Amino acid sequence: MGRVALVTGGSRGIGAAIAKALAAEGCAVAATYGGNDEAAAKFTAETSIKTYKWSVGDYDACKDGIAQVEADLGPVEILVNNAGITRDAPFHKMSPQQWHEVIDTNLTGVFNMTHNVWGGMRERKFGRIVTISSINGQKGQFAQANYAASKAGDIGFTKSLAQEGARAGITVNILCPGYINTEMMSTIPEKVMNEVILPQIPVGRLGEPEEMARAVVFLTSDDAGFITGSTISANGGQYLA
Repeated sequence: MGRVALVTGGSRGIGAAIAKALAAEGCAVAATYGGNDEAAAKFTAETSIKTYKWSVGDYDACKDGIAQVEADLGPVEILVNNAGITRDAPFHKMSPQQWHEVIDTNLTGVFNMTHNVWGGMRERKFGRIVTISSINGQKGQFAQANYAASKAGDIGFTKSLAQEGARAGITVNILCPGYINTEMMSTIPEKVMNEVILPQIPVGRLGEPEEMARAVVFLTSDDAGFITGSTISANGGQYLA
């Protein structure tokens, strides 16, 4: 591939798998993270992929951070918007802060990152943008009005931007994972996993981060130039959109 790729939230979980997969394809990869310095340092030590710390919810931080990445590696040709947070609560208990924190990171963060690479991609007549949404952005989820709204917003954003980028050689797509075997899932009690979660998934297991990464590698490749504005559901048959 030989292109410059930037993966937000790229030092852990699905983002780390994506960053490593793109690097394995020959990309020069930069990974951002928001707060866990120890995890980022460990990731860089293990992979030699450089990490950069900033909040995707801060437009100016994104602008400055991307400028630094481009000074280090070259123009960003591939952007993977993976960074995301949850602040779950039933709606009647959800605070404005919980709402805004999730929207600012998961939706506005996608705008902030994409807006700061869009001009360069248009000038160069090439770009690949993949945003990691969620099954819950497609079907909703109890106690996740903020998260589901942000992830559904990412889908609408992608469909609109795909139409603007098409003639400039920029593809914009969405990947919607279901339940994936990440650190977050390891906190779920075994009884809940076996009796509640797994029975919802027709393939009978969790997805693996590497499976999500392989989908992103394809969507960001030259071979995927005719695929844009698409929502790829990767949930083991749990929800058929």
